[in-house]
Amino acid sequence: MVFRKLCRNLNRSGFLMLKIALKLAVIAIAAAPLTGLASSAQASEREKKFFQSVEGVWSGPGEIVAGKYKGTKFVCNFDGGTPDNEIGMALDGTCRVGVFTQPMKASVVRGKSGYTGTFLDGAAGKGLDVTGGKVTGNDVVFALNRSSLSGAMRARITDRNTLHITISVRVEEEMVPVIGMKLKRVDGGTVSAIARK
Repeated sequence: MVFRKLCRNLNRSGFLMLKIALKLAVIAIAAAPLTGLASSAQASEREKKFFQSVEGVWSGPGEIVAGKYKGTKFVCNFDGGTPDNEIGMALDGTCRVGVFTQPMKASVVRGKSGYTGTFLDGAAGKGLDVTGGKVTGNDVVFALNRSSLSGAMRARITDRNTLHITISVRVEEEMVPVIGMKLKRVDGGTVSAIARK
């Protein structure tokens, strides 16, 4: 019943579920996995190194895997960068569904209390907030929040050029996957980068 109510709420404005899912996907890239944290200084260096490895141009397909829009496919393109004097990542790009294109912008940084971030103007506006996270090996899980919607994003880098993202929403005590994405690096000498030049 709660899942039906959540889907009904998300589907009221049609494109809202897809927009939220795409927003979460953007945050996922900005908050990708790090290796073990032996000490604060070592962790900082590992985090910087990781986020620098995510800099560049990413592109790939995604699909809504649950709810009214199950089976809807989309494609996202992002430019990633790292902020000066902070550990984190900023992304700017678009996601497209058919003829509709949605601008996407996100930033995530690590502070004293952990990861925080926003998509667009954050939950106080029309966006989302990143409210926490946990890194384990090559996986990261981040808590996401907007009003009564809470969820999680899991990002996993399987090789230097591939990033898998799963976005789930909380339904009672369960996390239900709603979005899956597979992004590929399209710069650094790939055919796409050469073609753009």
